[in-house]
This record gives sequence, structure tokens and C-alpha cells, in this order.
Amino acid sequence: MNKSKSEKSIAVNTATHSERVYLDILNSIIQGNLEPGAKISEQEIADAYGISRGPLREAINRLEGQKLVVRIPHVGARVVSLTMDELIELYQIRASLEGLACRLAAEKISSNEVDRLFKLLEKHRKNLSNLNISHSFTYDEDYDFHYRIIVSSGNEMLARLLGIDLYQLIRMYRQRFLTVSHRREQAFEEHYRIVEALQKKDGELAELLMKRHIQEAQAKMLQHFYGQKEQGEKSK
Repeated sequence: MNKSKSEKSIAVNTATHSERVYLDILNSIIQGNLEPGAKISEQEIADAYGISRGPLREAINRLEGQKLVVRIPHVGARVVSLTMDELIELYQIRASLEGLACRLAAEKISSNEVDRLFKLLEKHRKNLSNLNISHSFTYDEDYDFHYRIIVSSGNEMLARLLGIDLYQLIRMYRQRFLTVSHRREQAFEEHYRIVEALQKKDGELAELLMKRHIQEAQAKMLQHFYGQKEQGEKSK
């Protein structure tokens, strides 16, 4: 049965509302405005946006599918809060899979794509000294770098795992620890060496450097976490 114009209009509006709410909640989670463990009040959000529960639940279902939101019986939806063990597992998965992506990319990456990566890093380098640059912009550049290498691996399943299934969860926690201990400057140098290895078609070296890069990020994350924990205990 063909839908009437009014039915199609309602469907489009519902999808538009759901997309807008999804993107706003997603951004709030990534930027830290909604912290891990924070409750997501469906009623408050529905009232704030002037929408029904239907589009809102569609948005929350998408976030749940991306592992950013969990539903707890008799409590409702909350922003996911990974334990330290789960965070370590996430970094371990990233190190293995992105290391593999680098090794595969070294075999297949074109000289044009290598040039684009160098240009991206040059842009990144110029922005490092700009104190007004937002953390989100720096992160997006960083993610774009990683994702370009993943795509260059030519492995579609690997791209789905890292680019869809784990992307937002990785993004959430990388954003939180991006500025720890001058991590941006160090990460830039590590990125540059990775691209040099790709340019030389040295898959073994590229894989090793990417794994070390992510392991270093993990170490900084742990250092920051335990530092905060120690400060919290001293303040009691």
C-alpha cells in the first residue's frame, strides 16, 4: 500500500527529530557533558525537545547499539561506564586490530593516500600550538588519521569492527584522555613515524609503531586514572 503525503511527512519528521536528538546526546557524551554513569532522563529530554517518546527511544536505541548507553532494569538508560579492566581490554583490542590494519595498509596504500596523511599531519602540527583550538577538533583530526589507515587496509570486516562497532566507544574515552601529559604532541610524533613506515611499505614496522602508539596512550590513561584516584583518597 502506498503511503499518503501526510504519512510520509510524519515519517520524515520523526526521523529528523530522532537524528537531532541522537546527535545532541552523542555529542554530550563524547564531550563529557554527560559523564560515564550519568542517567539519561527520557522525560526531561522529550520535554526539552518537544517530541514524543518514540523518536527519543529510537535515538537511545542507536546509542545503546554503539555501546555508549546501557539500560538498567528499574533504573533506565545511563551513559556506559567502563571499569578499568574493560578500558584496558578496549585498548588491547585497538592495539591488535589497528596494528593489523597498519600492516595490511603498508601493502595496499597508494602514494596519493600517503601524501594525504602527511598533509593531515602537517595541519595537525600547525594546530598544536593554537591554544584556542577545541579538544573535539583535535580529536576529530586524530580519529581521521586512524580511520584513513583502517580504510587503506582494504579489509572491510576490520573497517566495520573499528569504524562502526567500536568507534564511538573509543572516541568517548580517547576524548577524555587526549590532553593528558602533553599527549597531543607525543601522539603527533608517533603518527609521523607510522606514516613514514607506510611510505616505505614496511608493514612489520608500521604494525609495531601503531601498537606502541596505542599502548603509550593506554599507559597515559592509566597514569591519569590512578593519579585522580590517589588525589581523591588524599582529599577524604
